[in-house]
Amino acid sequence: MRISSPYFSPTFGKSLSCFFQARYVEGWMSAMAVSPQRGTMNDAPSPRCVICPRQLLDHETGRYICLPCEHRIGQDLRKLAGPAGFYAQLCLRIQPGRGGGDGPVVTRSSGHPMPRNEQILSLTAHGGLVSTLETWVEDWASYGLGVHGTGGRLQHRVDTAIETLRLNLTRAASRHPALDEFGREIAQIVRQAEAIISGERAPRRIPVTCPCGTVKAVTLDTDGFTCRGCGTEYGHSEALKLTPVRNAV
Repeated sequence: MRISSPYFSPTFGKSLSCFFQARYVEGWMSAMAVSPQRGTMNDAPSPRCVICPRQLLDHETGRYICLPCEHRIGQDLRKLAGPAGFYAQLCLRIQPGRGGGDGPVVTRSSGHPMPRNEQILSLTAHGGLVSTLETWVEDWASYGLGVHGTGGRLQHRVDTAIETLRLNLTRAASRHPALDEFGREIAQIVRQAEAIISGERAPRRIPVTCPCGTVKAVTLDTDGFTCRGCGTEYGHSEALKLTPVRNAV
């Protein structure tokens, strides 16, 4: 028997079928979103610190580094600055040569002269630690994070650069994509300074110049680096072939 009621028309049956199919798809999508076993919808990986790499917490959203890493970088910068900082301590170990010597020598805490320590000179002279800091200041300035210093004595330039970097570190944490490189480079300088001051043997750092004019301190066992000035990538052998910076105390 053919039912002629409009409620059982073929058009109505097709609409009813589409309705149930839509409800089924909707329910399946909801299950996929909340099911811990599926994990295909709302299971995107959380951002991580580019240094540790620790998972960033909710209050660290939008940052490149976590708060503990920011704190460690700030501590490393403070260790280098000021009259009692590592840079000043290194400079105090450079004394004029005695007895017809041929230039500065480094003295032990007892005052007895020892052979000239090129590691100290490579850190304290122009082209060493101060150039590394000022290069970062100039780089950060391009992101609106401070301005470049106006020159002066090396200790003043070091302190000025460090103060600029410290004051802008929190903003840089969410604006500068190369904070991992910056943090590692500052930590390496601090470790080397600590080793020299404590008498431990540290790798020799050689300031070299890229053809673009950017100065970079490398060690004899460096893996290579990317120039921040022009973006050129140098491997181990290429980095060691760059022109060394002439020390100027």
